Amino acid sequence: MAMRLRDWDRNLKIRLAGESIVNITFWMFFPFLAIYFTDSFGKSIAGLLLVISQAFSVIANLLGGYYADKFGRKTMMVISSLAQGVAYLIFAMASSPWFDSPAISFICFTAVSIFGSIYWPASQAMVADVVKEKDRSSVFAIFYTATNIAVVIGPILGGIFYDNYRFILLLFAGVLNIALSLVLRLWIAETAPKYKEEATTDKNWLRVLSTQLKDYQVIVKDRTFLLFILAGVLIGQTFMQLDLLFPVYVDETVKTQSLFSIGSWNLEVQSTQAFGMLLAENGLLVALFTISVTRWMSMYKEKNVFVISSVIYGIAIILFSQTSIIWGLVLAIALFSFAELMTAGIQQSFISEIAPDNQRGKYFAAASLRFTFSKMIAPLSIPMSAWFGYEWTFFIIAFLALISAFIYYFMFKQHETKKKQLQTIE
Repeated sequence: MAMRLRDWDRNLKIRLAGESIVNITFWMFFPFLAIYFTDSFGKSIAGLLLVISQAFSVIANLLGGYYADKFGRKTMMVISSLAQGVAYLIFAMASSPWFDSPAISFICFTAVSIFGSIYWPASQAMVADVVKEKDRSSVFAIFYTATNIAVVIGPILGGIFYDNYRFILLLFAGVLNIALSLVLRLWIAETAPKYKEEATTDKNWLRVLSTQLKDYQVIVKDRTFLLFILAGVLIGQTFMQLDLLFPVYVDETVKTQSLFSIGSWNLEVQSTQAFGMLLAENGLLVALFTISVTRWMSMYKEKNVFVISSVIYGIAIILFSQTSIIWGLVLAIALFSFAELMTAGIQQSFISEIAPDNQRGKYFAAASLRFTFSKMIAPLSIPMSAWFGYEWTFFIIAFLALISAFIYYFMFKQHETKKKQLQTIE
């Protein structure tokens, strides 16, 4: 029986409410930033800048996992929320009616990404701290569903308000993140094992990072986990395009189209609204079906679920590249969303299964590297579309998804062999 929401730890209830509100505002402007930076800097420069931005996030992710274990989940989440709030406020000033600076806006976007990467491993580790292993998949699935409800509401509102009210949206995001930081500071408790209040005597972040990289050598030696990260980075090149290549592609190819007509009445959508609608479709499908599909997928071997999901991702992205008709794109996004739903709940549960209790923060941080490395590489698709054209760019990304399917297959074969060996020893 799935764990009921009323039985959740108080920390998780507060976080679910607070993070859901913040995420709605975030998704009102975030999906349109790829278009904004591409228009401001050009495809090649924008792609390079986004790669550099996410490279900093990789470093931040490593530090985030380290500090989540050393100083506690709560501490890192409070600091990260506050820092993101300040970055959003400066971002708003740089996108105001009185001052417009794409360069400062990009720096603020980078800061938001960095502190988001610090927040994530602490938040995931907190769930693992307070939820029994048998219930983790359902809890992670509910958080994932809440995020995707924001993905439904945010882009629809953003499609309406973003062009004329970007300053207000960013200002609101800043205020909400600062409020979330205050709520976390006052109302949630620390959950990290062997949590220590005193700060480390080593204040040099480079030495801390060096030490952290040495600590990760232990994780890298876990071959199953290493293959999991590698496959995740490759498949990430597919789903990361939802916020990168997809909006640019839709902006250039869809233009204004008729959604449907009744008699003389005709409903038309422009490119920005069309992309907002497609992103909302993805969020709605994930929000509605994450829990049910997670339960459905739990009936099958994890190996088969991960492999088939990667194949479907590849098929979906090829279909997306073959049309600029809005209803064709709607169909492609539906298939794309199903591939996402297949592994949405079981990924975090798999990490919890293989991570030692005293290294959960590090394992979740290392696991999230598949997203941060994906984010770092994925923006190259934007200049690639200028060099090779959209069709070849999408085909290359689909090929990477198929490679990830093979890696997942061999990873689970190895994991199953290792489990049998351990059972034999016991």
